[in-house]
Amino acid sequence: MTSRVLCRVNRLLEQAAATRPVLGLDTSTPIASLALIAGGTVAASVTRPVSSHGGALAGAVDELLGAAGLGIGGVGAIAVGTGPGSFTGLRIGLSYAKGIAMGSRCALVGVPSFDAMALAALERNSTDPGRLVCVVVDARKGEVYAALYRVVADGLEKLSEELVIALEHLASRITEDVMFAGDQRAKDAAALVESRGHRVAVFETDMLDLRGVCVAALGGARFTRGETDRAASLEPLYIRTPEATFKPTSKNPAGIGTEGVWSIERKNSFGSI
Repeated sequence: MTSRVLCRVNRLLEQAAATRPVLGLDTSTPIASLALIAGGTVAASVTRPVSSHGGALAGAVDELLGAAGLGIGGVGAIAVGTGPGSFTGLRIGLSYAKGIAMGSRCALVGVPSFDAMALAALERNSTDPGRLVCVVVDARKGEVYAALYRVVADGLEKLSEELVIALEHLASRITEDVMFAGDQRAKDAAALVESRGHRVAVFETDMLDLRGVCVAALGGARFTRGETDRAASLEPLYIRTPEATFKPTSKNPAGIGTEGVWSIERKNSFGSI
C-alpha cells in the first residue's frame, strides 16, 4: 500500500534552500523538461519537444546552466525522472545523469516521473483538497501506465504505485470528479469518465512545463534529507505488464471506485502495493 504526501513546489524549494544548486531533468516523454533550483528559487528552466533526447539533452543542460550563470561543477545534485515512460528516453536521461554525477562527484537523486507530472498539474490548476488526480501515459499494446493521487492541504497524497492497466479498466474504476495529467491517453481516459457524468480536467504533457521544476524540487528535498541514490543501483521504472486489480478496503469492501487502493501482482512476485 502506498500513502505519502508530496509537498507543493514552494514548500519543496524552501526545504532545499540551504543546499547547493540542484539540476533536475525528465526525459520520460517526447518533451524534455529541465530546471535548476538554487537558494530556494527556480534559477532557470527549459521545456521543449525534442526529436532525440540523445542529441538534445547535453545542449539543453548547457543552455540551462548558462542562463543561471553556473558551471556543472557548481551543481550539488542532479535529480532525474525515473519513469515510467519512453524506454529510450528514460535510458538516455538516467545514463546522462549518472555520467554527470560520477564526473562531477555531485549527488544523484531519482524521482518518479509521475510524481513530477501530478505535481506540475496541481501547480497549473490549483484545486480544493479532496480532488482526485490521475496520471495516464500510453504503455502501448492497448494499455496505459497510471498512478492515483489525491489533493491535500499541502500538496498531493500518493494513493498508488505506478502500474500498467487497460484504459477501459482504469476509467471504469474512477467514480468521481478527477483531474488527468499525461499524454493523449489521458484525454481518452477523461472522455470515458466524463461520459458517465463526472467532471474532468486534462493537462497534457505540453501543458506540464513545470515538470522539470518539480523533478528538481522533489530531488532537492530528498538531497537535503540525505536521501540520495547510487549510480550503480538506480534504474528506470519501466513497469512490466502486471495483472491489475483494486484492493478492497474497510470503506469499500467491493474494491470498486477510488475509495479502493490499487494493488498489483507482478510477475516477479513483488506483491501488492
